[in-house]
Parts: sequence; structure tokens; C-alpha cells
Amino acid sequence: MENFRLKVFRVVARHLNFTRAAEELLLTQPAVTQQIKALEDEYGLPLFDRTGGRIALTPAGATLFPYAEQLKAISDEAFAAVTSTAALPSGTLALGASQTIAQYLLPTLVAAFLREHPRVTVSAISGNTDRILEDLADHRIQLALIEGPALRQDLHVEPFLRDQMVLIVPASHEWANREISLDDLRASSLLMREFGSGSRRVVERALTKAGLRKKDLRITMELDSSEALLSAVEAGLGVTFVSRWAVRNQLALHTLAIATVKGLKLSRKFSLAYLAGPEPRAAAGAFRRFILATSPEKSPS
Repeated sequence: MENFRLKVFRVVARHLNFTRAAEELLLTQPAVTQQIKALEDEYGLPLFDRTGGRIALTPAGATLFPYAEQLKAISDEAFAAVTSTAALPSGTLALGASQTIAQYLLPTLVAAFLREHPRVTVSAISGNTDRILEDLADHRIQLALIEGPALRQDLHVEPFLRDQMVLIVPASHEWANREISLDDLRASSLLMREFGSGSRRVVERALTKAGLRKKDLRITMELDSSEALLSAVEAGLGVTFVSRWAVRNQLALHTLAIATVKGLKLSRKFSLAYLAGPEPRAAAGAFRRFILATSPEKSPS
């Protein structure tokens, strides 16, 4: 088990906020403060600087923080190794998912997994692909489900589901349900995801391969989620590329429509990532096997 005082320190150091740490730890704020003071007394050094109305790590705290993260990872690994000897895995499974997967696929996947593994408790965070992979590398999560290519050598990546990205326009747009040219797209107002997004990376690569350079695009707005992009298209701010998973409801309601771009291929695969080395064990291993065995290699209709 992770040392409790170090756990409290680790959570406070991550948030740099005692109130948020108390909420995550299900403790009162005075209890958090008491644990930090006891740890500071044990080391004989202050770990946080609380002057100026803000909280920051002292040099001693900044030195301790990565060790606390490593000890948490070792504790989780030991727990997984021990529980893997049981017939059914148990414990906490920490997942991270890029936003399209988190919003449209992860709830269904987790629900099905928990029906088979009721002793597992799942926690999940979401963000763009780059952020989720950073959390994986920092041992904040055990598995990552990502949309874009993983541009790292320290990870093992396994595709599990085919996805199709589509160009979305308002239902009343002249391009609705039509094929357009790259020149048409070049002249349009294009809405894009933020830098670091796997979806953006896929779109930019496909456009470059088709002969449309980044500097030729008229990117008029960047937004941090597919839902925000779709709302912006409905408001008439431009056109955008999103996963077909993200736009199913709007297509069914006929508020948005698809336009195809001649010569542009935007197929990709959602992937499962974990740290290079041995395959995940216990709950993480069970979830990996479940995902690879149950996810069909097809796009949504």
C-alpha cells in the first residue's frame, strides 16, 4: 500500500491546491494540512511555499514529488501482481482517453467490461492525445485510448477500432451531401481542433498527402472538443472535420450534413497504448484483452 502521507503530498503537489486535494482524497482540508505538516516535520524541511496567496513546491518538495509518483507506480504494480493470482482481477483501473473516445465510446466499453469484471473499479480522465500520453508516461494512468498517432518511442500501441473522419457542413449548406474539390476546401473557413489533438494531426497529414499545405488553409477558429466544433458549424462559423462517431446524432436530426472531398482519405484507427515493457497485468491486462477481443474493426454507420 502507498504511504498515506506521501499520497496526500502527491495529490496536493499535483493540484497545488489544498481544497481540490481534499476533495479528491475525501478528506477535510484541515486533515490534509495536518498530513502535510507531519511529513514536513519528518523531513525537517518545508515542502510547500504558501506565501503570497499561492501554493508552490519548495526545492525540497520539487525533489520529493517525482519519487512520490514512482512509489505510487510501484505500489500499483505490486497490487496488480498480487491480485493477478486471483481468478478474477480486482482493484482500480486508471484509464485515459482522448476526447472523442472518452465521450462517445468509453462509457459503453467500460460498462461491458465491468459486467464481466465486477470487482474492478475504473477511474478515467480525458484530454487530447498528447496530454493523455504524457499522463501515461508519468504513471498517472495505466492505459491510454487515443485517436491520433503516438509520436513516442517509450510506448506500445495496438490499434483496436477503425474510425472515419468526415467533413461536416450545415444541413442547408451548398456542399451538403455533395462531393467538393480541394480548391473548394482551400477557399472555405475551416474550424480545427487545438494543437496536440490527435484528430487535428490526422486531418493535417491527410490534407498534406492530398496536396493541400497547411499554409493554404483558412483556419478561422480552433476549439478544444468535437462538440464545440459541431456547435460552431451549426452557428455558421465554418466547416470542420470530426469523427463520424461524434456527429451521429446531428446527422440523424438533419441539423448537419456530410460533404466528401475528392481525393481525400481520412480513415484512421483508434489505438490502445501502454508503457513499453511487459504486457499489462491484473485489471489493466484484463481490460486490454477485452478491448482487443470485443472491438470490431469497422466505422459507425
